[in-house]
Amino acid sequence: MPQKTLDPMDLYDVRGLLDEQERLVQDAVARMVDDKVLPTIGRAFADHRFPRELVGELASMGLLGSSLEGYGCAGMNAVSSGLICQELERGDSALRSFVSVQSSLCMYPIYTYGSDAQKERYLPSMARGETIGCFGLTESHGGSDPANMKTHAKRRGGDWVLNGSKMWITNAPIADLCVAWAMTEDGVRGFLVEKGTRGFTASEIHDKFSLRASATGALFFDEVVVPESHRLPGAVGLKAPLSCLTQARYGIAWGVIGAAQACLAQLIDYTKTRVLFGRPLAANQLIQVRLAEMARRITTAQLLVLQLGRLKDRGAMTPAQVSLAKWNNVRAALDIARDCRDMLGGAGISAEYAPIRHMLNLESVVTYEGTESIHQLSIGRELTGISAF
Repeated sequence: MPQKTLDPMDLYDVRGLLDEQERLVQDAVARMVDDKVLPTIGRAFADHRFPRELVGELASMGLLGSSLEGYGCAGMNAVSSGLICQELERGDSALRSFVSVQSSLCMYPIYTYGSDAQKERYLPSMARGETIGCFGLTESHGGSDPANMKTHAKRRGGDWVLNGSKMWITNAPIADLCVAWAMTEDGVRGFLVEKGTRGFTASEIHDKFSLRASATGALFFDEVVVPESHRLPGAVGLKAPLSCLTQARYGIAWGVIGAAQACLAQLIDYTKTRVLFGRPLAANQLIQVRLAEMARRITTAQLLVLQLGRLKDRGAMTPAQVSLAKWNNVRAALDIARDCRDMLGGAGISAEYAPIRHMLNLESVVTYEGTESIHQLSIGRELTGISAF
């Protein structure tokens, strides 16, 4: 009986573990990435420009708020939403970041903690891509300690007055709506602040060498008056924004697999066609060992997130499990991108090849939404019952 030929990007046939709907979702997004993203994303990265022209395409495919029910959202399962992130990040981390922020950090808190009126007002237009959101949590001095929040909100009659600033906010320069987190006398609360509100401004961060195709900025709140109707009534305490981060980290754990696969696929082709000393690079043992190591780590990452997705769909996923997947998978993807860049030799620093772009992007992904150290300590706390931070 002839031996089955394995897919180099899926050695354990993880695709065979997906149901028909999940495969259809993956295939549709993969085609869109191949047709619409890959031909232009390198130039967008070089030009430091977010490809806003793709937002309508993402919305028409139901990729914004894909796991939410109702309000014009697709209501897909968790595995499908993960596969969306994987295929989008195969294109570029910036595109997955945009969808993660829109879906997990903006639509999710409105869906989970918002009033019925807030859901009806914002979620349908966000699903259509007509309203773009950003998530105002991180502050320049805060980093891994969001409890050290300086932005504050104080009551003034029936309104709230916000003062403070946020930093490293994805979508900030293009956002129509900000889910802003502020300290009140009763702890952290969430507010919905619309673009154009007096005293609310956003500026773009330029000269980034990572996530260049992502719109990143700072937010400033100077005596911003927010009516009580724009406070998220169910968002009480720091657990609320952290729960949003758990949703986004789940997508990251899937997404970075796509970046790693893009790097490995291009490298395999290069080593088969690049001839040195009379034979292709792929015929060298050292090259094959490094390729095999990449495939091992991608396979491990694939199995990890598939089980994580099944747990999420059963309502059994925990933040610690997400931390493990985010830590493991981003580290694997970053190492793979770096090694692919090295194995391409001088060509590795050329924009003609994807690894340098993915490598630079992943340098941010390994830091944002919980640094590697924070996720390691989260697992340590789970193992010992003792918090070291």
